[in-house]
Amino acid sequence: MIAIADRISGVEEYYFSKKLREIAQLRAEGKDIINLGIGSPDLKPADAVIEKLNQTAEKNNVHGYQSYKGTPALRSAFAAWYKKYYQVDLNPETEILPLIGSKEGIMHISMTYLNPGDEVLVPNPGYPAYAASARLTGATCRYYSLNDKQGWLPDLEALESTDLSKVKMMWVNYPNMPTGTSASKDLFKALKSFGARHEILICNDNPYSFILNEEPLSMLSAGLSDYVLELNSLSKSHNMAGWRVGMIAASEQHINNILTFKSNMDSGMFLGIQKAAVVALNLGDDWYASVNKTYKERRAVVWQIMDTLDCSYDKDQVGMFVWAKIPESIADVDVMINEILYQTDVFITPGFIFGDNGKRYIRISLCAPVETLEKALERIEHIKNK
Repeated sequence: MIAIADRISGVEEYYFSKKLREIAQLRAEGKDIINLGIGSPDLKPADAVIEKLNQTAEKNNVHGYQSYKGTPALRSAFAAWYKKYYQVDLNPETEILPLIGSKEGIMHISMTYLNPGDEVLVPNPGYPAYAASARLTGATCRYYSLNDKQGWLPDLEALESTDLSKVKMMWVNYPNMPTGTSASKDLFKALKSFGARHEILICNDNPYSFILNEEPLSMLSAGLSDYVLELNSLSKSHNMAGWRVGMIAASEQHINNILTFKSNMDSGMFLGIQKAAVVALNLGDDWYASVNKTYKERRAVVWQIMDTLDCSYDKDQVGMFVWAKIPESIADVDVMINEILYQTDVFITPGFIFGDNGKRYIRISLCAPVETLEKALERIEHIKNK
């Protein structure tokens, strides 16, 4: 066999990729597995969004390659969306770059700015893609602790007491996944100032701000600078995860730098998807209210599941998950979730996949109908009452 590249050798296969194979095998054996692990919206986009895609796909001359920068209409729609909901002014010509999903943006940013020997501040717990993308560039991950005592917020004073001379980038994610911690204007101002003082690029990953969250916030509300940028996405806010529509908002120089890498990696997204995304971005407040009504109903059942498992959690969490601490009587969260899986056919995410600060936590997704969540609750109640 041909040896794999060194850059891959230190990167593990994504946990959910492996676990989904295990679940598929159980289903092949006849098990009715309820997967409450992944935050993949099960609801469809708005009818008008689907209609626009269909209308465009029927036309000639729309199926060719598209601009790496996306259509002017899509960039303008993103700019208007940021103005309306985040009160942030962005130039659609120079400060917005559409992406084929914001996850690719994590890699594009990392490949654009990181060299071997650079250090990257990565949250613990946090989305595993931040660390994986850093390792693929040859950079070194420096994990910074998030914990319940600090309200799952970064301790910037503690970081400033350390040597930051090699740190080039810091990943933040507010509203936070997996903890559900809300963003705040004060947090974003502090992060912007921290980045400027130490010449660290602060990258906020912001896909959850419209889910069960009364005040959507952008890091860019603190103002554009050479040391901040933000990723956003329609995956969660508009039920378009599989459509792969995301964006980077940043200063013109950052956009141009990242575009240099992106243009060597992919082409623009299908025109029909771009046109449909414009429709999505122009939906009214009633769209978000409807989505959140559904998630609120589901969350009430998930709280019942957590109560049945004797877990503790914060009801002020936002986003499409519930993050909860397991009881002290449980020695090992991995044993716990596998017992639940094999005794009740319900899969729940263990918190340790997001870092060792999550080893006493579990996470349940709200991306399942109330009826499915109630079935999971009944199964778990059954084994708890034995």
